[in-house]
Amino acid sequence: MSIERVAMIGAGTMGHALALVHALGGCRVMLHDAASEVLARAPALIAKASATLCEAGTISTHEAEAARNRVCRAHTIEEAIANADLIVEAVVEKAEVKRAVFEEIDRFAPASAIIASNTSYLDIFPLIPASRQENAAIAHWYSPPYIVDLVDIAPGPSTAPEVIATLRALYESFGKAPLVFDRLVPGYVANRLQAALNLECLRMIDEGWASAGDIDFSIRHGLVDRLALLGHMRKMDYTGLEMIRNGLAARTYQPPENTGHSPALARLIDAGRTGVRAGAGFYDYGDEPVEDLLHRRDLGLLQLKKMLSGTTGGQE
Repeated sequence: MSIERVAMIGAGTMGHALALVHALGGCRVMLHDAASEVLARAPALIAKASATLCEAGTISTHEAEAARNRVCRAHTIEEAIANADLIVEAVVEKAEVKRAVFEEIDRFAPASAIIASNTSYLDIFPLIPASRQENAAIAHWYSPPYIVDLVDIAPGPSTAPEVIATLRALYESFGKAPLVFDRLVPGYVANRLQAALNLECLRMIDEGWASAGDIDFSIRHGLVDRLALLGHMRKMDYTGLEMIRNGLAARTYQPPENTGHSPALARLIDAGRTGVRAGAGFYDYGDEPVEDLLHRRDLGLLQLKKMLSGTTGGQE
């Protein structure tokens, strides 16, 4: 199946960025959001992201302009999906919101349209009408998706194999890195690892064992270079599996219990320190505009990605 026309439902943090990804891949994109102010902001955010890619030398100004011209805003779901080959759902992670969106999709989308949800954790398949199950799948991205290449692709119980094959081929043609699962694994791989890391980091802060700065110092100077080059499982091979087994047998590490609560997080959030968009979280960001912070992050990621592109990760 050829994918030429894409409907992007949701224009927020992930939606506008995914619109750019699909437009850079050559698709025509209809972008919709139920919140008019979110939809109104999307073109400027897309322009900012594409300008960053140009600044880093990842794409040309001509490619950026052509991609932006392939994105149009739609003020209703019906307008967005009427002729879509692929419908990407990127709305808030609330089951009832997604269910309502899927019901609208069912009303107006072509029968042949593929529905791909960007959900991070939800099992969205029970929320999708039965008549659409065969053409429904998960295609989960990581922020910012115009830089981070991983795409988790997972079928539902009734998803046709050709739908998964189509999504994989499409995103490989974009230069992305799809990881195809044979069933839904909640959290996929990367999110499960991030969840475990979050739990341990918050435990160390809550228990007073280490500060946020200590944790990041240890990651940056002790882990990140080896993980970036080797991954984790290959790093275990280099360490030696006997040593890994001995560490397990010694039981010197016990994972924290997930209580569903962190005093450190609660204190920060109650104080309004919710992250870079609030000007503070674990760190203070002063009065620097969030757009500048994100721009600097994106340039750093692009530089790191370029440096890593020539490495072999220990594999000949």
